[in-house]
Amino acid sequence: MTSRFSAGADDNRIELSLHRYPDTSDANLQAWDAADEHLLKHLMEQGLGNHSHIVLVNDSFGALTCALRALYPALKLTFAADSRTSHLGCKANLDANALNADNIEFKDCSNLASVATGALVLMKLPKSLTFFADTLCQLSQAEGETLLIGAKAKNINQSLLSLIGKHFGNASASLAWKKTRVISAISDGKARSAIKPIQWQVPEFQLSISNLSNVFGAAKLDIGARLMLSHLPEGSFSEVIDLGCGNGVLGLRAAQMYPTARVHFVDESAMAVASAAQNWQQNGFDATRADFHWDDCLSHLSADISADLILCNPPFHQGEAITDHIAWQMFNDAKRRLQYGGLLHVVGNRHLGYHVKLKRLFGNCQTISSNGKFVILQAKKQ
Repeated sequence: MTSRFSAGADDNRIELSLHRYPDTSDANLQAWDAADEHLLKHLMEQGLGNHSHIVLVNDSFGALTCALRALYPALKLTFAADSRTSHLGCKANLDANALNADNIEFKDCSNLASVATGALVLMKLPKSLTFFADTLCQLSQAEGETLLIGAKAKNINQSLLSLIGKHFGNASASLAWKKTRVISAISDGKARSAIKPIQWQVPEFQLSISNLSNVFGAAKLDIGARLMLSHLPEGSFSEVIDLGCGNGVLGLRAAQMYPTARVHFVDESAMAVASAAQNWQQNGFDATRADFHWDDCLSHLSADISADLILCNPPFHQGEAITDHIAWQMFNDAKRRLQYGGLLHVVGNRHLGYHVKLKRLFGNCQTISSNGKFVILQAKKQ
């Protein structure tokens, strides 16, 4: 769904056509929000000062990046996001608006200190406060940057401002505008240590798990994954894909059950892929049996990769938006990547009705197990 985004001051205003990535026909899901507008309004009112470099963190689909490129074509920009779909969405929106991306650097969120020194940092408040604290700690290791954070007014409170003060520097919030606020903070010059990955155990399967800050299921095994681990399909499989792998716990268990299989870990979060790789190594698996892919579902994997088993625990949100279009893309990508006779093994909340989608797509779907909240479904490519 394409939406029109207007940005800038009255005497310097641009109009952009923006869409989410992957595109969706849902009119309620657009590629920008009022916090994007407020950040740009605040920036235009305050001015750039002596800043020649802006770092944009968590700019979901590139609304801020596109607007700044259009308003200030010579400005150096760095786009930093953990999400692969955010990177692809930003690049698609730059192309769609004929904006030059040559002078824009694209980074994940694993080493922000290396790009933020002396920069003005514009950030959208992430959903995870652990990830937010990690981002602040990284930024505190750079020198001399100013931070502007856009968020819904209801999500900004004294506790959040204290968190910023603890990990970066003193912060204050603007007046509300369109139910959003902009937080301003200046680095206090004290470099914080990076937040350490969370470590926990899955003793019933002798697995040790490590999670970076933006990985789902931060400190324990979620209920759906636990049900899935106990009901992986019996048999011999040679090529397994853990789709939406998170910390990789499903793929790790698959490696135990199918000792000759090659396992592909795929996630759109760079931190999830890094966590899965770390967990593979720390659990002592053979490095030659695994591959790790930072991808938008399975859309950019090498054409020669196909599987006889795909494991999938789909998300039902993208950022703060509740949506099932990511699950639908996962199922379609899985069908394309499966060998004939191959299985898609899915766990999801019962109320999401994945069985309807799978039966429509594969022509078959059976329930493997269920409890009060979750169901495990299996479809075969025929």
